[in-house]
Amino acid sequence: MRIEQLTFTRFIAALSIVIFHYGQGSYLFNNKYLSFIFSQADVGVSYFFILSGFVMIIAYYNKKDVPFYDFIKNRLARVYPVYFLAIFLLLILKINSTSLEDLFLNILMIQSWIPGKATSHNYPGWSLSTELFFYLSFPFLFNYIYKKLTLKTISYLIILFCLFFQILFQLIVFYKIIEIPLYSNRDLNYLPIMRLNEFLIGNLAGLFFIKKLNIVNRNYNFHVFGVIALLLLVFKFPIDLNNHNGLLSVIFVPLIIFISLSKGKLSELFNNKVFVFLGEISFGIYILQYPVWCLINDYRLNKYLHLDNQDDFTLGFFIRLFFLVGLSSLSYLYFEKPIRNKIKLFRTPLK
Repeated sequence: MRIEQLTFTRFIAALSIVIFHYGQGSYLFNNKYLSFIFSQADVGVSYFFILSGFVMIIAYYNKKDVPFYDFIKNRLARVYPVYFLAIFLLLILKINSTSLEDLFLNILMIQSWIPGKATSHNYPGWSLSTELFFYLSFPFLFNYIYKKLTLKTISYLIILFCLFFQILFQLIVFYKIIEIPLYSNRDLNYLPIMRLNEFLIGNLAGLFFIKKLNIVNRNYNFHVFGVIALLLLVFKFPIDLNNHNGLLSVIFVPLIIFISLSKGKLSELFNNKVFVFLGEISFGIYILQYPVWCLINDYRLNKYLHLDNQDDFTLGFFIRLFFLVGLSSLSYLYFEKPIRNKIKLFRTPLK
């Protein structure tokens, strides 16, 4: 089962994160009307984690079980080709400053576990290191918990787990009351076990959707815009807590469910082939952003296009953004998909 209208929301999240990293100096995003949104748009990674947990359940729930080898093979086939491409491009662009240790950790996708190394080499790659932990956990969760226990029991277990780690996260990272040996507060933002609750919340939302809501399809456009308005209010009037680590799941989960259920004009728009394609290339946009900004740096913009970073910041940003979208499109069509299809042909080892 696949819910196409959710695909475009990945593009919105990826684009918002790119603006958070590189676009806040532009007058288009750094003004009283929009700056409060894009200065907090890094929570798009939390949305990715929750959405990932949700779509895993939607995709696999009707299956009897999830074979570990096939599942990991298929997941890596989707993300690793362009993930490795980003590593390789940065190796070329920053050959003189590349650490072999950082390169090794990134290739193995374990950098988020190592103190001080989560954002090494290609810094957006930390989230894929974290996702890998989710992938490794999912077959066990699905086969021995989600398929064995009642929805009520699963709900209790996940809610208790998430509450515990949310409180722990706030005490450690935000209030700095508790210290973890070796790990700084910044490291703990990226530590996979500290982000697992976001994935689990997405799993629970997916189970609830499948078992309780899947037949309640109608026009939920008003609900979607209402949840978006609530999210904007949270951005505009932030509370004294860290919004990462699943705190915004109370907004992201209803948003995902309402978009999934909706059959109105918004659903038709998000199901448009162009929007679906933009959603498909969103991972490339996210993971290739740093290599593109290293390639088209301020020096090259000034040398070849005579753009000044201060006076022409907005134009420089959009030149890089359009190049990023173009590169992600080409990568998806002619690199990621062909390699993914070949990887999926690898047969499961004999038992």
